[in-house]
Amino acid sequence: MERLDYLWLKWKAMGLLVFGRKAQALAVFDVMVARWPDDRYARASRAHELHAAGRTAQALLDSAELVRLQPENAHVWFNHGFMLEAHEQLEEARVALARAAELSPKLDRAWYGLGMVLIRLGRLDEAVAALKRNTELQPMSPYGWYQLARVHVDRREPEAAAKIIAHLKGFEPKVAAQLERETGLRGDARSPA
Repeated sequence: MERLDYLWLKWKAMGLLVFGRKAQALAVFDVMVARWPDDRYARASRAHELHAAGRTAQALLDSAELVRLQPENAHVWFNHGFMLEAHEQLEEARVALARAAELSPKLDRAWYGLGMVLIRLGRLDEAVAALKRNTELQPMSPYGWYQLARVHVDRREPEAAAKIIAHLKGFEPKVAAQLERETGLRGDARSPA
């Protein structure tokens, strides 16, 4: 009977979400967490919905509990770090994202998120390393390259930024043009930094 109750509530919440009834789905997740406090699905779903509703502080409570329940899950650490950053807890976000990258070195989102947090913390040398790792994992995504070029500009390394702009011209000319406008640099070099 317990299993049937759980499945009923899970399907009910999913149905409510399909029809855009997020507040009602959140109430179902509240019931599920109250009945099964260690249930990862209910906690993760509630954390997601709370965060989407702008209730980040409450979402962080569930997110922290998920980290406790699954300390070796890189995706849980990544989500926790993402929420911490959104809540302006930058040092805690850095720790969480670094842990996600450590647990899953190929999780490109963790490296990108770590790079972004390090930029906000003013730790540009470390941000370069994290963003370079992101671009190695996602070489055709402009986001890591864009941020890496911006960090090189902030570090007064225009040659490195110009090389990235030139690299972006090969597959993301609009992003390259945006960087040229923003930095005043031209992407004439041949290879990325």
